[in-house]
Amino acid sequence: MNIQLTPIAIVHNLRIDVEDDNWGEVVSILELDPSMPEDALAGIDDFSHAEIIYYFHLVSDAKIETGARHPRNNTDWPKVGILSQRGKNRPNRLGATLVKILRRAGRQLEVQGLDAIDGTPILDIKPVMREFLPREEVHQPEWATELMKQYWKK
Repeated sequence: MNIQLTPIAIVHNLRIDVEDDNWGEVVSILELDPSMPEDALAGIDDFSHAEIIYYFHLVSDAKIETGARHPRNNTDWPKVGILSQRGKNRPNRLGATLVKILRRAGRQLEVQGLDAIDGTPILDIKPVMREFLPREEVHQPEWATELMKQYWKK
């Protein structure tokens, strides 16, 4: 099966280098692709948050991981499968982040906390609805908590 996706928007922000941490204050403008009508964003600003699905466009084929590795190559953390972490070197190069919606202006959506660099292709934008969030308590291994300590730092 071959799946083909077309970006619906592009990220504009001041982050041009791939970095692992300090994404909390990053403000991005998601600008709709010319193929998308402006009214595709109608009503999105009635929501406080959105889920952004994007493509890690700078990850080369040689960097793709399919098995297990130490997150961020830190041998203090256990070797876990690529599907048990959120690294960018994923088989399909897909990223997903929940962001705060700041405002919509025509073909642009301004958001905060998107961990994608300038020029990143956006594949989908979905409003966050309480009913799609976990209904149970979320738990995770200690290494994941340690890894994320600086991720959203302001």
